[in-house]
This record gives sequence, C-alpha cells and structure tokens, in this order.
Amino acid sequence: MIGKLFGKKKTPATHGDSASTERKSGGKSPASNKSGKSAKPGHQKSGNQQKTARSNHRKRKAKPAAPQWTIDQFPVPEMEGKTRFHDFDLDDRLMHGIADLGFEYCSPIQAGVLPQTLQGQDAIGKAQTGTGKTAAFLVTIIQDLLSNPITDERYAGEPRALVIAPTRELVVQIGDDAKNLTKHAGLNVATLIGGMDYNKQLNQLKGELVDIVVATPGRLLDFQSRRDLFLDQVEILVIDEADRMLDMGFIPQVRRIVRSTPNKDHRQTLLFSATFTPEVLSLTEQWTYQPFSLEIEPESVATDTVDQKVYIVAADEKLALLKNIIKLPEAKSVIVFANRRDQTRKLYEGLRKDGVKCGILSGEIPQNKRSQTLARFKEGGIQVLVATDVAGRGIHVDGISHVVNYTLPEDPEDYVHRIGRTGRAGATGTSISFACEDDAFLLAPLEEMLGNKLPCEQPPVELLS
Repeated sequence: MIGKLFGKKKTPATHGDSASTERKSGGKSPASNKSGKSAKPGHQKSGNQQKTARSNHRKRKAKPAAPQWTIDQFPVPEMEGKTRFHDFDLDDRLMHGIADLGFEYCSPIQAGVLPQTLQGQDAIGKAQTGTGKTAAFLVTIIQDLLSNPITDERYAGEPRALVIAPTRELVVQIGDDAKNLTKHAGLNVATLIGGMDYNKQLNQLKGELVDIVVATPGRLLDFQSRRDLFLDQVEILVIDEADRMLDMGFIPQVRRIVRSTPNKDHRQTLLFSATFTPEVLSLTEQWTYQPFSLEIEPESVATDTVDQKVYIVAADEKLALLKNIIKLPEAKSVIVFANRRDQTRKLYEGLRKDGVKCGILSGEIPQNKRSQTLARFKEGGIQVLVATDVAGRGIHVDGISHVVNYTLPEDPEDYVHRIGRTGRAGATGTSISFACEDDAFLLAPLEEMLGNKLPCEQPPVELLS
C-alpha cells in the first residue's frame, strides 16, 4: 500500500519548525510574521501598513472543533492494488468528512499525488474532470491547515489557501466539496464568483475568519481592488484547469493574482490541466517550485464506464433523433452539448415546445439562473440540460444517464470532458455523438487522442421517425 511504502506523513510541524522554515525560505532564518509563520520576503507588509489597510477587519474567533470522532467508526479493509485514505495518517476531523462522503479508496490521481503533496511538495497534474483531482487538492489543503494551526492573531479577508478555477459552476462545485470535507474541521470556506451579489459574498469574509477561498479570477480581483481580500498570507495556491484559463483569456488576471501571493518557494502550489501544451508548461515553470508531475491519461477516464456511440446522421435529422433519444425509458437524466450559444438556445426552445422539461446553461444566462437550473437538474426537476463546453465544465452530478454531443467538439479534449459527465462514481453511462456532413472530419482527431476507433453506425430507424 502507498501509505506503508512512503511511511507516515511528516509529523505536523509548528510554524517555527526548522523543516518548515527550510521548505518556505530555502534554509534562511527568516523573521517571524504576525501569524507565527516564516516571513515572506517581498510580500510582508509592515505593521503600520497592515494596520492601515485592515483596520476595519474585525478579528473573529475560529469555529470550535466538532465533537469527538474516531477513525474506528470508519473501517475500510485493505485491498490489493488499492490505496485507502486511511493509509495517509490524515487528521480525524478530515477523515470524518471523508467518511460522511463515503470515500474509501483513492482514485489513481489521488493515490499518485497525495504522498507528495501531503509532504508539502508542489505538484502539476494532467487530469480530466471526473478523475478525483478536486478531492486530491482539497485533502492536501485541509490536512495542512489542520496540522499547522495559527494561534496568533488573524485578520478577516486573509485566506490561508486559495483555489482559482475558470468557470462559475466549477468554483461552486469545488466550494461545495470543500464545505463537505471541512464540515467537522472547524475551517471556513468562501466562494467568490461574478454575477452574484457582492455584499453577500463579502459577508463570508467579514463574518468569520476565512481559511479557504475558491474563486473565479475576475471576481477575486474585484475583492482585491476594493481591499476586501488580501493574499499575502496564502500558504497553498491551487490553479485548476490551467488550459481552460488559457483558452478563456484569463492568464493575465491569474498572473496578477499569483503575484499577490507569497513567492513560489514560500508557498505550496498545485496546478492541474487537462492538457500539457507548451503554454501550460511555461506557466508551471513560472508558478511552481520543484514540482512533482503526474499524468492521468484521458482514455482511463473516457472509456471504462461510458458506452460510446457515434450516429452518422444528416444535419436535418438531428433534432428528431435527439427528441427520440430523450423519450427512451432509460434516458432519465440527459446533458446535450452544442458548440455555440445560439445552438444551445435553439435546441432549448425546440425541446420546450415539445413538452420536454429542460434547462439551458451557457455564458449568456445570468449566474443566478444558471445556479437555479443546475440545482433543479440535480434534484430531478429537469430531465434535459442543454449546455456549451464552458458552462458544462462545472457540472458534477451523479446519475446522469446520457450525454449527447449534438455537435462534435472542435477540441478533442472537450470530448472527454463532455462524456465524463456520465459514468461517474462507479456507475455506467451512455454517450451518443451525432456526426453529419458538417463535422464528421472531427472524428479522426478524437480517435487519435483516445487511441482507438469510435463505433460509428446508422441510428436505428425508429429513432429517426
């Protein structure tokens, strides 16, 4: 087992511990800052500066710890070829949250990165959504914060850990996961996204000391510019879906955010991306310090639990085919992906006219409506969700029976993200892609990336009527 192979996780160190000092300061003997941690040259404000900038930030007491719980209440047997969360000597308060979620054995990326990240090492991971990377970095964050409590005074608006993600839906999902895992840990999580009430989000920072902030780049910069959030005390920085950040033009914003945190050799940085393009690799060199690298190939995610079909169909037959697939008794929960906003709008309106209970997720829909739609979909009030790739990145819903690619994605990586919405949490799912005369040429790049041929066939006659 990995836990035995690597031995116990490092003994939790106090903030003045020599090993911690060496990790954070490269062996120098830094002065102590207000949190009792190693000083962070270039990011440390003077006492007067801090007092001026944060005089209105009232100090609060952290939440009290949850009632006593022991690991004996969550037995998980050892299994050959599997790594248990028990094997990492995690804090019982974190294990209590893991137990509540029913996580027994680690996914490959969790088993691969946790031995290193729990030791404080930087990491870059190549992984799609659905591989368990969110839990991997959240477990790292929570364990570190619990192992190294700050007993000196703290200020509102100073998170100890920061997670940046490109889309609002993904931020909300990560925030929800963090809150579930910290339920018994006495840690506070704040979620900051655009399109929602600023003051309500500000109350998350003002009401109690915040430990973990999960945010989109734009909204995070809003809070910084208004001096409601300070990042010079960040100990762990997570940048999720770096390739999508590039695609969406967020990298200049992320650069500004990263510069607001301590230097890369004074913080732990975890960066995840579905692809390792030259641009992404350049960012990892700039933002990480001697990182550990792990790649989880997409085929291990895409093909194991999803039955993939490609229907060769004429463009004018697509809508009838989609409506008939939705009527199948096994199609209980369906996501339909299209490449453009106007396509999603047209499909949404067409399905609603047919009496289908459906919702739409795209960039043109206000955030509050997107959140309401996603909540109804999770609760079963909506059978069909029509989405673009950007909006669909944050959809993490167990029990989705079908994913339909109404148009083939132009980026092969998006195909894996799309079909990864089904076949989650050990369940099986079905992916059906429509290939017509307009986009059939996109099949070859998909097959090259997956390493195998996709089964192409004519749709059954009854589905075209």
